[in-house]
Amino acid sequence: MTESSMKKLASTLLDAITDKDPLVQEQVCSALCSLGEVRPVETLRACEEYLRQHDKLAHPYRAAVLRAMERVLSSRASELDKDTASTIILLASSEMTKTKDLVWDWQQAASGVLVAVGRQFISKVMEELLRRLHPGTLPHCAVLHTLASLSVANAFGVVPFLPSVLSSLLPVLGVAKQDTVRVAFCSALQRFSEGALEYLANLDRAPDPTVRKDAFATDIFSAYDVLFHQWLQSREAKLRLAVVEALGPMSHLLPSERLEEQLPKLLPGILALYKKHAETFYLSKSLGQILEAAVSVGSRTLETQLDALLAALHSQICVPVESSSPLVMSNQKEVLRCFTVLACSSPDRLLAFLLPRLDTSNERTRVGTLQVVRHVINSAAAQMEDKKPFILSSMRLPLLDTNSKVKRAVVQVISAMAHHGYLEQPGGEAMIEYIVQQCALPPEQEPEKPGPGSKDPKADSVRAISVRTLYLVSTTVDRMSHVLWPYLLQFLTPVRFTGALTPLCRSLVHLAQKRQEAGADAFLIQYDAHASLPSPYAVTGRLLVVSSSPYLGDGRGAAALRLLSVLHPNIHPLLGQHWETTVPLLLGYLDEHTEETLPQEEWEEKLLMFLRDTLAIISDNAWICQLSLELCRQLPCYDEAPQEKNFLYKCIGTTLGAASSKEVVRKHLQELLETARYQEEAEREGLACCFGICAISHLEDTLAQLEDFVRSEVFRKSIGILNIFKDRSENEVEKVKSALILCYGHVAARAPRELVLAKVESDILRNICQHFSTKDPALKLCLVQSVCMVSRAICSSTQAGSFHFTRKAELVAQMMEFIRAEPPDSLRTPIRKKAMLTCTYLVSVEPALDEQARADVIHGCLHSIMALLPEPKEEDGGCQKSLYLETLHALEDLLTSLLQRNMTPQGLQIMIEHLSPWIKSPRGHERARALGLSALLLRYFLEHLRVSALVPFHNLGLLIGLFSPRCADLWPATRQEAVDCVYSLLYLQLGYEGFSRDYRDDVAERLLSLKDGLVHPDPAILFHTCHSVGQIIAKRLPPDQLISLLLTMFEALGDPEKNCSRAATVMINCLLQERGGVLQEKVPEIVSVLRSKLQEAQGEHVLPAAQHSVYLLATQHCAAVVSSLLGSPLPLDRCIQAAMPTSSWQGGPAGTFCSEVHLSGGPAPSWYC
Repeated sequence: MTESSMKKLASTLLDAITDKDPLVQEQVCSALCSLGEVRPVETLRACEEYLRQHDKLAHPYRAAVLRAMERVLSSRASELDKDTASTIILLASSEMTKTKDLVWDWQQAASGVLVAVGRQFISKVMEELLRRLHPGTLPHCAVLHTLASLSVANAFGVVPFLPSVLSSLLPVLGVAKQDTVRVAFCSALQRFSEGALEYLANLDRAPDPTVRKDAFATDIFSAYDVLFHQWLQSREAKLRLAVVEALGPMSHLLPSERLEEQLPKLLPGILALYKKHAETFYLSKSLGQILEAAVSVGSRTLETQLDALLAALHSQICVPVESSSPLVMSNQKEVLRCFTVLACSSPDRLLAFLLPRLDTSNERTRVGTLQVVRHVINSAAAQMEDKKPFILSSMRLPLLDTNSKVKRAVVQVISAMAHHGYLEQPGGEAMIEYIVQQCALPPEQEPEKPGPGSKDPKADSVRAISVRTLYLVSTTVDRMSHVLWPYLLQFLTPVRFTGALTPLCRSLVHLAQKRQEAGADAFLIQYDAHASLPSPYAVTGRLLVVSSSPYLGDGRGAAALRLLSVLHPNIHPLLGQHWETTVPLLLGYLDEHTEETLPQEEWEEKLLMFLRDTLAIISDNAWICQLSLELCRQLPCYDEAPQEKNFLYKCIGTTLGAASSKEVVRKHLQELLETARYQEEAEREGLACCFGICAISHLEDTLAQLEDFVRSEVFRKSIGILNIFKDRSENEVEKVKSALILCYGHVAARAPRELVLAKVESDILRNICQHFSTKDPALKLCLVQSVCMVSRAICSSTQAGSFHFTRKAELVAQMMEFIRAEPPDSLRTPIRKKAMLTCTYLVSVEPALDEQARADVIHGCLHSIMALLPEPKEEDGGCQKSLYLETLHALEDLLTSLLQRNMTPQGLQIMIEHLSPWIKSPRGHERARALGLSALLLRYFLEHLRVSALVPFHNLGLLIGLFSPRCADLWPATRQEAVDCVYSLLYLQLGYEGFSRDYRDDVAERLLSLKDGLVHPDPAILFHTCHSVGQIIAKRLPPDQLISLLLTMFEALGDPEKNCSRAATVMINCLLQERGGVLQEKVPEIVSVLRSKLQEAQGEHVLPAAQHSVYLLATQHCAAVVSSLLGSPLPLDRCIQAAMPTSSWQGGPAGTFCSEVHLSGGPAPSWYC
């Protein structure tokens, strides 16, 4: 771009700066800045020329141009030549001082240009600014502001000019009367002092390394005298704060003797302002600078002011920080900075002041004091080194404080102590234990209000801070490694630290890995030297049990397993290779699931398999017995965690199963029976699981121990003691019995099948059956569960086929008694479900049930389930719905099991006959259940059909006649199931005819496509679909089944469900139309049945339909129909009178036949005319 086009573009942009739209102005400025990035000199000259030529341009637009120039200069000032720099300096100086009035926006923009140029051309800028300082005349405020800003932006360039500047400014300080001018002077003096201090602190990089503080001391003290003694007394708060801000850095430049002389007045003067100002940040900042200056010169006066200083600063730190204002937070930091200065100079006096205040019960005082203690531990480590025991002992009372704010502060103090070696001192262990205690806090005790600036209240909770602290101290503070390892292990087993298990395990894993890297000797734990540590058996049991609830406590299962894996050398030397393989698989399984999706039983089984494999690898009976002892000791620890206690019982059973010492096994089983808390359901279940798992390896001993306990004095005494309390004795006794019965059931379920059959009747059922007379629902359920487990064990045995179960009939009868005792209209317990499952297993065991017993089982179970109220919905309770579905599935399994024992058409007929009353029930939900069960049984029968010879399916017509009218039921689900029943029946017929199971018949398959039409509530569509179903039936029904189907359909004419009655008439007429030609011999029977049904039928739709049926029959067998009608006894009833005209006068063969009879001279009945 040429210079002329560049100038023209810049001019165009500058002309647009006066647009009234602020957005346009901003875009113009951005464009100028972009242009300046490419061609800075030309752009700046264009701006300068534009401002010079447009002298009348309003100051807002001038300020906009100046801001654009400043932005260009901030990055491109080094590219300026001297002439351009001089031109810009003169322009900015002129713009800044053009008016004496304060026009801050304009003047600040011009000042910014000067400061930006001053970074590269400081001499020229300072010459111009000094030219603006006239002796005896107050300088322009903008000039003061620019000098102040330059002192910060380019201290090395400005400081050499400071003597000249100060010599011009100091004489006129007394002339400044306006507060705004005084504030400007204070700001300038503050920046001058800060610039001088920066210069002096970096003399090695300064242009003149010979400059000393003395060069400014006299002038600064003169200024100090005016500011402190005159201006600080002003009533204007803003001016007082400006004075205080300036005094801070100025104090470092005062002569030492002058500072020492002023401190007795200066410090009280600053402290007094705390009461006058709400915003105290600037006071605290300045005070910190003054204290640093005093300490740097070795002030003795500071000692006399110490009490007042500590009291004032302490009151500041104890102010609650509720505001999110940056100044409030910054004030806290500056106050702590003051404490650091005092800690370095007077550590004893500071601690003597602070530590007694830790004993106060006032929250604010204690929290503030703890903040200071933490800060001085970090910032004055050297001075606090020999004070460590004193500080540790002073934490005794704060450790007992239950206030959450105090707890947070204590945790932060302990964190600081950890970094500086305090926790290695005597008493340090109490601090570590405190952190662990806070990690164990339950979530419900977390504070609800968030801390300042915190978006997540939980992130600032005591527990969250403690967890972070423990982990950081464990992983980042190397000196803490030997303090925490193996000390932290002792917190794994106590119950009160359960909530801290996850952070504990994570920290211990890191510490253990660090120890492993250091060598085997450093990692192996010397238990003799650490008597307080839990044994390897205790650690193993604890970590394994808590892993059974893996997602509690922020994922403690994974953390516990990782720790268990890394500890394997300290558990047993043989476990390394196996655990290194299996633990990652367990962790991977947890990663695949969430708390909601984890199958709990499957997860527990994986952990038990892990334990079994571990014990098999160790294969040391003494070690295994010691582990079982430790697991039994831990049982009371889980009284408040029933699921984990249940799993612990399973672990005990697994461990006892691996033990080879029968005496140890019997002893532990006896202790478990004597100490179990039988009133807890989960514990009863856990105890039973323990006995069952143990019986896998010790069946004889387990049964003997159960027998001994029942006969023992302990059992009898417990029963006797309970009988003293009449109001609860029966209930407590029943619970003990329940547990024992469950034990027998689990023993039968778990013990080796080849051994358990010999014990079922003699040892197991003998002790179970004696309690069948109970009325207690809980004991009933345990009885049913145990008998169910025994029955399943028998069925699954390879010797079940040769086993003759003499108690079978007795048990089935007892299960039916339990089922009949349940309320018929509601489902409250799983007794029905368990009892039916038991019967399902028993059915398949020899000897077979007699017909009456089978009928009683079917009838009793159907009556118990069918009469229940409709299926509960989700909103009624998920558990209730689940129980209902499980109970229904149990009934389905029982019925299919019974059907399996008689897989013949007769057996199927018997099952359907039992369902028939429910299929015809006036209650819709009962019909729906019955049709659902029927469809299930028919599918089962079809799937398991084995036809060895071609035989007729003799009851096909009866069954189709029962189900097909239900295609028009009021309940859509029933209609669908009815079609499925007909579909299965047609394929059963094809099977009996010799077709293979995978054969698909086109006609029968059409039924499935008709199901959609049954969903539609429109009667026309519904009955048209029923007609189509009838057509399909007519095409596939064998001739010998037609009459039985029609007769069954005629029965349906009287169905109280009118829709089904109408469907029957539609299907009857369809069958007569399609297949009536083969019914000549059956006409009298059909007419007779029709006549009787018409007499019984109540629906007005039946008579017209029957007339049409007679007509359809007469069109195919006229003579037989008329003969049957004429053969009816006199007088003719209404039904025959209605039927005769239908057959006589509707034309066709029937009408012809009747006419011929009349013309031959035969007598005509009176109704015929």
